[in-house]
Amino acid sequence: QVQLVESGGGSVQAGGSLRLSCAASGYTRSYCMAWFRQAPGKEREGVAAIDSDGSTVYADSVKGRFTISKDNAKNSLHLQMNSLKPEDTAMYYCAADGPFMCGYRLGPPHEYKYWGQGTQVTVSS
Repeated sequence: QVQLVESGGGSVQAGGSLRLSCAASGYTRSYCMAWFRQAPGKEREGVAAIDSDGSTVYADSVKGRFTISKDNAKNSLHLQMNSLKPEDTAMYYCAADGPFMCGYRLGPPHEYKYWGQGTQVTVSS
């Protein structure tokens, strides 16, 4: 029912910015949505989530630097990433249909039903 396609990843120098986008097909307005990331050899971790009421939550490592938003009219999700650091390097994934009150806590990957294919973000020093 829901298909997610990420875009906007790339290579950037430390301190730079990137804006990730997730285009969704199917109805997602009532869904909890989130961005996750995974570096090679590490577990997938939640970066930011946004609930249907607009509530947002961020990982401590990205607070003040990243902003999650959604455009209900265009059925898309975005992640504005500023002041990027080398440790932000990872494959970033868009996810939809998350847990109850997803805008107040970062849930684990298994609590989300739909996933995009991922977009690579590489930050160099």
